[in-house]
Amino acid sequence: MTAADVAPSKPGRSIRRRGGLLERALEIAIQVVALVSIAAILLILLFVGKEALPLLTSSEVHKEVTPGGLFAPVHDGVQSLYMWQPVSEVPKYNVWPLIVGSLKVTVVSLVFAVPLSVGAALYVSEFAGARTREIVKPTIELLAGIPSVVVGFFALVVLATWVQQLFGTEHRLNSIVAGLALSFAICPIVFSVSEDALRAVPHSYREAALAMGSTRAQTVLRVVLPAAGPGIAASIVLGFGRAIGETMIVLIATGNAALLDWSFGHSTRTITATIAQELGEVVIGSPHYNVLFALGAMLFIATFVVNFVGERIVHGMRRKLGTVS
Repeated sequence: MTAADVAPSKPGRSIRRRGGLLERALEIAIQVVALVSIAAILLILLFVGKEALPLLTSSEVHKEVTPGGLFAPVHDGVQSLYMWQPVSEVPKYNVWPLIVGSLKVTVVSLVFAVPLSVGAALYVSEFAGARTREIVKPTIELLAGIPSVVVGFFALVVLATWVQQLFGTEHRLNSIVAGLALSFAICPIVFSVSEDALRAVPHSYREAALAMGSTRAQTVLRVVLPAAGPGIAASIVLGFGRAIGETMIVLIATGNAALLDWSFGHSTRTITATIAQELGEVVIGSPHYNVLFALGAMLFIATFVVNFVGERIVHGMRRKLGTVS
């Protein structure tokens, strides 16, 4: 073998060496991005916890509000009231109206969004033709690109009038209006994750059910849908997290009245809307300021607990279906 025969192999080794270096650099870059993301989340949590900590430790703050006072009713001599009035002559920091308002809006949004999204995912994955799927799926997913402030203005100007005419609600802006508007933001998430879960069901499941004499509808409802159940449950949990953390839509469409009642036709106020509306005008370091950060911490804890419980439910469903050990 001559030197000329060996020479062509040198560029190949060089290309492989450069390719290995490039892969290593990309791997390090991905690790750095992941670590930076985790660090950013931790720093945000530390900042929120630091600003909320005086509510637990400061005697000056306790002169105006205590941790127990956030949940205790206010007695006016006649009855017990649950009120959020932080800028009144005697500040009142009861958070139950905000918690109930957040739950009402979230429940309404899920009631409207989940059946529509899961139904659309079933149609697209099991019944629609290729051409129809190419049109319907991107159209629904494009809803995620609409700014939430635009959805909020649509609810304020158009949706509120329709809801009042249809249901005869006492207040024009209420939990139903905000929940309907919020469902526009939830639908793309629930639809996308549910559709992926349905399409991930092995085709052999469908073939086996059809071979045993099941109809198409029976196959979808009794075989495909249960098999995709963990993924659909995960999509609902993600939708709940998206709904409970939304700000602009509920800030515009709820009416922002901190009323403690379970009537969906009355104006309400959520935790996120309260933080957005009051944090820009509050005195830094005041008890009101610390309480708003405490609300943010409560919201994070609630979201964490919901995601954890949802993950446990999804894991249990997967174990029951035999997809995990």
